[in-house]
Amino acid sequence: MVENNKKIPKRRFKQFKNADAWEQRKLGEVAKITMGQSPDGVTYSDKPSDYILIQGNADLKDGWVFPRIWTTQKTQTCDAGDLIMSVRAPAGAMGKTSYNAVIGRGIAAIKGNEFLYQTLVKMDANRYWKKLSTGSTFESLNSTNLINAEIMITNEDEQVKIGKCFLNLDHRITFHQRKLNKLKTLKKAYLSEMFPAEGERVPKRRFSGFFDDWEQQKLGEIGTTYSGLSGKTKEDFGHGKACFIPYMNIFSNPIIDLNDIEYVEIDEKQNEVKAGDVFFTTSSEIPEEVGMTSVIIENKPNTYLNSFCFGYRPIKSIDNYYLTYMLRSKSVRKSIAFLAQGISRYNISKNKVMGIEVPLTTINEQQRIGAFFRDLDHLIALHQRKLEKLKNLKRAYLNELFV
Repeated sequence: MVENNKKIPKRRFKQFKNADAWEQRKLGEVAKITMGQSPDGVTYSDKPSDYILIQGNADLKDGWVFPRIWTTQKTQTCDAGDLIMSVRAPAGAMGKTSYNAVIGRGIAAIKGNEFLYQTLVKMDANRYWKKLSTGSTFESLNSTNLINAEIMITNEDEQVKIGKCFLNLDHRITFHQRKLNKLKTLKKAYLSEMFPAEGERVPKRRFSGFFDDWEQQKLGEIGTTYSGLSGKTKEDFGHGKACFIPYMNIFSNPIIDLNDIEYVEIDEKQNEVKAGDVFFTTSSEIPEEVGMTSVIIENKPNTYLNSFCFGYRPIKSIDNYYLTYMLRSKSVRKSIAFLAQGISRYNISKNKVMGIEVPLTTINEQQRIGAFFRDLDHLIALHQRKLEKLKNLKRAYLNELFV
């Protein structure tokens, strides 16, 4: 940001308040850039004793090179500590390497410090490279694009200070990202192990004190269905204020957040949703989204289900949280996904879904399982919020600490 016609950032560390303005330079003037060259395909291997090969963004994990392919042919190389830029879709994505490696044509290696790395991250976030990338169907950057890219730099001391600030912030972001990934992986494993597998009567993992076999009952035997509203947008409805639960809320969340639904005008009175209802998606271009479920845990008057979905109301006493996670367990999701039909768009029959058998146990065990997954989701949400807060903080600092 330019202040008083000088090239100085909006936010500056105290010791640099009166320092000189930043300079505009070309990337090729301040850093050595090496464009990658792919080895022959026949030289690729899966032997860690060979040269690590970095082909593109797929070889980066949490911003660092994560070896997955090796080669016996050395073409262009990078050194441990180099900055790694993807120069093919996605052009401009950044990472680092702690390995000496061979770089393919989808990569450029740049000699630079943490300040330069964060400068390039900011340029990518601001879509600087998107404007330069060539190719109508496959974006890419060439050496001229990189060498002539205009960047703003400051004195070395300020570069070090800014670099350390972002390095610490990135460490915190990485910590919460890894914690979040670990919790999601743990949840996925528990969804597989805490409900009986197909053909089994007891789960692989169980709370102590529970020994009885589980039952299998068809959804249609323990509940009834109802349809969503026929309109798809606000304009499709008549008059009268109400809320509807949209399709994407169902796919995205195992539990419906009633604070995240919008008001529409309707004059068509159908079944109001109520606590304990299940919502099934019925159509999608993605087969994994068809038959996805969400459960409403609390009541909110004058709330309805939208189209491309159907509602399900149990007539048997089932713990709401147990119902939420049981329907997203591995075995049940597999049974529902098997029913999806279509080519470019997939659909599922409500009647066939009602024929699916689901596992049920005693209400006491249901409550233990439901509470366990509820608490696990709360922990996941906590780390998700912390992660988003840190990412937002980094975005703000990138805009304020750089020109």
